[in-house]
Amino acid sequence: MRNQKALLNFLFINLIIASLFSCGVRKERTLFNAPSDIVTDTIKQVYVVNDQGISDAYYKIKVNDQLAIRNVQNFEFGATAGGSNTNSSSGSSQNTPGGSIQNVLSYPVDLDGKVNLPAIGKVDVLGLSRREAAIKIQDIYKTRLLKEPIIELSVVNLKVTLLGEFGKQGNFLLERDNTTLIDIIGEAGGISKTADPKTLKIIRGDRTNPELIYVNLNDINSLASKKLILQNHDIIVLQPTKSAATSDKLQSLNNILQPLLVVVNLAVLIFTVTR
Repeated sequence: MRNQKALLNFLFINLIIASLFSCGVRKERTLFNAPSDIVTDTIKQVYVVNDQGISDAYYKIKVNDQLAIRNVQNFEFGATAGGSNTNSSSGSSQNTPGGSIQNVLSYPVDLDGKVNLPAIGKVDVLGLSRREAAIKIQDIYKTRLLKEPIIELSVVNLKVTLLGEFGKQGNFLLERDNTTLIDIIGEAGGISKTADPKTLKIIRGDRTNPELIYVNLNDINSLASKKLILQNHDIIVLQPTKSAATSDKLQSLNNILQPLLVVVNLAVLIFTVTR
């Protein structure tokens, strides 16, 4: 009887802890907290803090970008030519849809804004979109070397980082223009069973004064926001539900308190037997 009472008291204490610390526990487990994160419990669709406007949907090539280039009509062209190996790291299997840039060499954009390519030498690509650069390189190869080439170009150093309650975490490449949040979540295998869809946050831009984009994935109208077109170096964070965070915390407490409860129960049993 006394053992049952002790157990009931223990469960009651757990319930009190859960009610008092559910919010604090979730915040404790979440990376990159910000004062504005309190909006996640009330946000309807998309809410932006420190709005920096709508970025150009078409990425413009910059100095030090790594360009993977090949002729679609001849897959060996570009894969065996001189250059530096594509260098990419990811928490998933590189997340390259269709494997379109795997095993393709990449070429750096020099400080002068030019990329040095096999047979044709340096080509000025600074400030061009991926499509514009591909067409320019294609025309040069057609004029000097290849018959009817079809050039495919990817900027292989563009990536976003997913952290938290996703099917997979890590770095995901942005191979295409207009890659959306939903595209990347799909590549990551969706969200976990313990994820809170109202708490997704995108950290964008200057790390000393970033733009914060809060998204409620429960509302389909959120998908219409142009803010969900991803930019290079975006950090995407998704929190667990309060109940999931609290459950994990209570499990940790149970692991500590359970041996103590066993000792208390044993002491009560000994006291009862020796009376």
